[in-house]
Order: sequence, then C-alpha cells, then structure tokens
Amino acid sequence: MFGNEARAAIIARTAAFIGLITIGGWVSIPFIPIPLTLQTLFILLAGGLMRRNAIVPAAAYVLLGAMNLPVFHNGTAGIGVLLGPTGGYLIGFVPAALIAGLGYESANRGVQGLGLIAATVAIYTCGIAWYTFSTGIPLVPAIVVGVLPFIPGDLLKAFVAHGIAGRFR
Repeated sequence: MFGNEARAAIIARTAAFIGLITIGGWVSIPFIPIPLTLQTLFILLAGGLMRRNAIVPAAAYVLLGAMNLPVFHNGTAGIGVLLGPTGGYLIGFVPAALIAGLGYESANRGVQGLGLIAATVAIYTCGIAWYTFSTGIPLVPAIVVGVLPFIPGDLLKAFVAHGIAGRFR
C-alpha cells in the first residue's frame, strides 16, 4: 500500500461501511417475516461513495456473517441466517451495491437516483426469490409480505443516501 492512496481509501471505506452496515442491522424494527433495518441505507450509501468498489464491503459483510460473526440483523450470524427466509435479502446486498455504484459512475443525478432504485429492486428480487423458494409461499403473497410494506421506507432511504452522497461529492 505504500504510496497507493486509492487502494488505502478503498480499504478504509470498506472497513467503515462494513461497520455501518452492521450497525444498521442493530437498528431494527421487528417485522414479520423480514425485519425493518437501516442496512439498505448503508448499502446504497456505499454505492454512492465508493462507486463500483461498493461491492467489496457488501460482499465482505455477507462473508463475515457467513463465517459466524454477529453482523446480521440483531447480531445474528451464520449460514443458517443466509439459508433462512431473509437470506436472499442479505445476498441481494452484493449486486445492489454494485448496481448503485455503477449508477454513481455517471455525473447525472437522475442516473444516480435510478441506480439507487435499481439497487433496491435487486435486493427485493433476490430476497423474494429466496423467500418463495425457502418457505414455499407463492410469489404474489410473498411480494405482499416481503416487498410492499418496505417500499415507502426504502424510497426514503434511497432519497437520504442520494442526498448524503451528493454532499460528499
């Protein structure tokens, strides 16, 4: 790393965002079957600040949780969480971070906002796909339970992430 400031910045931001995503999991409102957390806010913010490199903290976060470190919502951890009904949402953080980051590689604020919305849709898609597979619930009831109640909060999180990322740029 000696002299490579860009790599050092990526490592520092990766550590910071892993910590923020973990803290966001502790800010949790019990909701059936998926808890309402601030993790998605920090995934989207990572995309806004790290661009395509946001995939690094997102993947590291999921890997740390899979390795039994208590980083998932409310301090849960392990493969069992990833194989449970909420595991798809956690796995969806990885493509979502990349999608949000790619959106922020454009200077156009509209494209950046669309990137955040597409990233949120990626989380929903992975989450619902795994939720229906793991529970056997049909697609439409799964969407009613696992997506619709979260749309207003996730739009607010995308708006906040967009505003914060714009301040840092």
